[in-house]
Amino acid sequence: MRNLIDRALNLAQVRGAAYADVRIVGRESQAIGVKNGIVESISADETYGFGVRVIVDGAWGFSSSNRLVAEEVDRVTAEAVAIARASALVHGRAAELGPPEVHVGSYKTPVVIDPFTVAPEEKIKLLLAADAAMRAVAGVKVTQGNLVCQRERKTFASTEGSYLQQEIIETGGGIAATAVSEGDVQVRSYPNSFARDQACRGWELVLEHDLVGNAPRMAEQAVALLSAAQCPSGVTTIILDGSQTALQIHESCGHPIELDRVFGSEASYAGTSFLTPEKLGHFRYGSNLVNIVADATIPGGLGTFGWDDEGVPAQRTQIVQNGMFVGYMTSRETAGWLGQPRSNGAMRASGWNRMPIIRMTNVGLQPGTWRLAGMIADTDEGILMEMNRSWSIDNQRLNFQFGTEIAWEIRGGQLGRMLKNATYTGITPQFWRSVDAIGDEHELRVWGTPNCGKGQPPQIAHTGHPAAPIRVRNVQVGVMR
Repeated sequence: MRNLIDRALNLAQVRGAAYADVRIVGRESQAIGVKNGIVESISADETYGFGVRVIVDGAWGFSSSNRLVAEEVDRVTAEAVAIARASALVHGRAAELGPPEVHVGSYKTPVVIDPFTVAPEEKIKLLLAADAAMRAVAGVKVTQGNLVCQRERKTFASTEGSYLQQEIIETGGGIAATAVSEGDVQVRSYPNSFARDQACRGWELVLEHDLVGNAPRMAEQAVALLSAAQCPSGVTTIILDGSQTALQIHESCGHPIELDRVFGSEASYAGTSFLTPEKLGHFRYGSNLVNIVADATIPGGLGTFGWDDEGVPAQRTQIVQNGMFVGYMTSRETAGWLGQPRSNGAMRASGWNRMPIIRMTNVGLQPGTWRLAGMIADTDEGILMEMNRSWSIDNQRLNFQFGTEIAWEIRGGQLGRMLKNATYTGITPQFWRSVDAIGDEHELRVWGTPNCGKGQPPQIAHTGHPAAPIRVRNVQVGVMR
C-alpha cells in the first residue's frame, strides 16, 4: 500500500501538481432490521477504494477508483491532474492551503465490545425481544427495530509528508412503535428520532440503551397519543428535551457555521448561511447562557476522529461564547479566506469516491446549571417537547419549524396533559437569544445524527451533538394565527 501511495504522490508532482494527497478507504457495515416480529432485512456490505486529490495551476482536481493496483493508480493520478489543469482554465480564486500540515500517526475508536464480534443471531434475538414487548401493548399496529455497526479504515498521505492511519468504529440502533386509529397515526421512538441513535462506540452502547426494557413504555405512549389533546396554538414557554435540542443545534447552528456554505461554494440541501463573515465576533447569536463548541475529540461522538480528511488534527473550536458568534468550521483553504492561520479540521468525505467538504464534527451546547425536573418546577406555564418528528428550515438557516413526537403541558411547575402533534416555529437568533435555562452536565449526552446530507453529488455524514434540555421563552407553538 505504501508503495502505491508513494507512486501516486510522485507521479502527481512529476505531472505538475503543487500539492497532492491520497486517501485509501475500506468500509464494512452490518445492518439488521425487524418489523412486526419478523426479520425484515439483514445485510453485510464492504467497499474499498482510493481517491487522489491534486492542485495544479491553483485549481483542484480529483479522481478515484476501486482498483488499488499500479496501473490504475497511474491512470487515476493522471486524470486528477488533467481535471485540475482543465479547471485552471476558468479564472477564479486560486487554491491555497496555508502552512503545511505534516503529521504521522494512527488513531482507533476506543470500544469495550467490538460490535462485529457479536453474532448476528444475538442481535436478532435482542431486536425480536424488544419487538415482542412493544406488540404486547394493545393498540400498537406496527413495531420496528434496527441495529447497525460500521468499521472504516482510512489511510491518508500527502506530498507535504503526512502519513496517517485511522480505524473508526460506529454502533447504533433503536426501536419504534406505531399506533393507529381512525384518522390518526402516532409514533414513539427510542432512544432517538426515527428509531436510531448512533455513536463511535462499541456494542456496550446498545446494552446501555436497554431496548427491551424501554419497549413497553414507547408502545404505551404511542397508544396514549391517539387520545391525547392537540398541541394548542399561541406564544408560550417551551422546554426541549436533549434529543430535540440536538437537532435544533444541528439545523440552526451546525450547518450555518460550515464556511463553504457561507462563501457560497456549497449551497445544496438548504445550503447557504445567515452567519456571514462580518458577523464573526460581533453578532449576538444567543443569550449569555449559550455556549456552543465544535469538538472532534469528544469520546463517543459521531464526529470524533484523529485527523480530518485533509490530515488536520481533531480540534476543539468555540463557536458561540456567552451568546456571541465567534467561530466557523473551516478547511485549509477557507481558513485562509478568513485570514485565519490554520484549519480547525472539519473536512470529511463520505467515502473514497468523494472529495472532502466541510462537515460538522461534534457541534454541541455546553452544559448549564439546571436539572430537567427543576426547570419544569420553575416554569409556571409552558410545554415540554420531546424527540423530533419533523423539521423544516429555510435556505439561510433562519426560519424554521419543528415537530416533536410527544409533549406535555406544564401548569404551575408540574407536568399536566399529554399533547400530540406539537410544533414550534422561530427565527434562529431570536430563538437562541430567548434561552434562559440549560441542563447541567448530568442532563448532557452526545446524540448521534447518522444521516446528514450535503453536497452534489450527495454525501451522507455522521455528526455528533452534545445537548441537554433547554428552556426558551416566548415561542410560537401550534398553528400560527
